[in-house]
Amino acid sequence: MNAPAALQAILKDAQESFGLTASQIHDARRVGGGCIADAWKISTDAGDFFLKTHADKGQDMFMREAAGLNALAGGIRTPEVHAYGSVAGQEYLLLEWLDLGRGSEADLGEQLAALHARAQPAFGFAENNFIGAMPQLNGFDEHWPRFYREKRLKPQLKWAKERGLSGKAITEIETLCTQIEVFFTDYQPKPALIHGDMWGANHGFLSDGTPVLFDPATYCADREAEIAMTELFGGLAPGFYDAYQAHTPLDPGYATRKTLYNLYHVLNHFNLFGGGYGQQAQTMAARLNAAARG
Repeated sequence: MNAPAALQAILKDAQESFGLTASQIHDARRVGGGCIADAWKISTDAGDFFLKTHADKGQDMFMREAAGLNALAGGIRTPEVHAYGSVAGQEYLLLEWLDLGRGSEADLGEQLAALHARAQPAFGFAENNFIGAMPQLNGFDEHWPRFYREKRLKPQLKWAKERGLSGKAITEIETLCTQIEVFFTDYQPKPALIHGDMWGANHGFLSDGTPVLFDPATYCADREAEIAMTELFGGLAPGFYDAYQAHTPLDPGYATRKTLYNLYHVLNHFNLFGGGYGQQAQTMAARLNAAARG
């Protein structure tokens, strides 16, 4: 896109739609933004902002991300949402600019445990959102195993079939879906508000050490689903887990259920990237089915 003109048009829309006080961009530069969106630091007459843009496909992706950030902000630091919308075929999300540095993973573990301890009425979220670039279905349900089967595993499995997931993997996952309740015989999770895509790149620290979360896929879930995701791609620092456990210890069955929860993310990665994630999903489902059989 013609960056200067397009970015200025976005700023004008944010001013008109959300009352943003900034009216003129003095400088704009690209920053790291992942594989879904372009990301910018824009300097204006009202200060610096973080701007994400991508082609508008009519999905309201950034509006839903904003809803997740605002929900999390009631319990943990997130970038302030200033505006979102669509201008000339580009969807945008305008956030507070934060200078991030190093901090204590133990502080993150303690604050995330406190967030998860806040009572929530049901599993799910008021609206559908996204996990990466894939849809994440929500609504509310008081029965967690049913919600996880119907709104997490089954939709990803449907899309994976369309993308060529092997027959063996499909069979293993379909079998697993029929016996998810086995993993909750002696464990009844309570709804907890989670970030939902909690791997290492989606958090940082302010200059004073305050943990910050961003790029969420927010909903209310079994809190174990959050901790499982942190372990999927190498894990966080040991201090994170020590602090979390000290605040709110995990149930012994987590050691098995974390594979159940990470299957969702592995299927999602297959649907996004293909490759060896399909075989990984098959292996995980087979291991869970063997555990269910005892």
